[in-house]
Amino acid sequence: MVVVLADTHSPRRWKSCPPRVAEHLRDADVILHAGDVCTPDVLDELAEFAPVHVVLGNNDGPDVAAWGAPETLEVELDGLRVAMIHDSGQATGRTARMRRRFPDADLVVFGHSHIPMDRTGDGVRIFNPGSPTDRRRQPHGTIGVLTISGGSLVDARIIPVTPAP
Repeated sequence: MVVVLADTHSPRRWKSCPPRVAEHLRDADVILHAGDVCTPDVLDELAEFAPVHVVLGNNDGPDVAAWGAPETLEVELDGLRVAMIHDSGQATGRTARMRRRFPDADLVVFGHSHIPMDRTGDGVRIFNPGSPTDRRRQPHGTIGVLTISGGSLVDARIIPVTPAP
């Protein structure tokens, strides 16, 4: 199982791993963080659960980059080609833009908007887990959970991890 996070915004929003997030992290084989970590101690905390792949967000500094976060990243997870970027740009034309940016990707994971999204178009699936700690205009804080098998994305879910206000 792959747990997908973005926009944790520590320490302003993420003081420590929220219990409902930790419930999912305990079963993770790998963790993807799509940026705006803000402090690398979050990545250290996540790495206690499973290996972490992370990209830089617009609020991340040199300390997060030094932890190992590039601006974009492409990894293969059980045969599935996954690309990561923090800001995928405006909503209009997003799938076509991500296909051009990552021509070999099966799935592009991104963050920035704090708005959960799972959409397919232009030959690519795009996935934003939302934010577990800064829900903005959303009813819940959220994370993503992916099930990958044999090079296929078997299941992708957005999971609420905070109660509705």
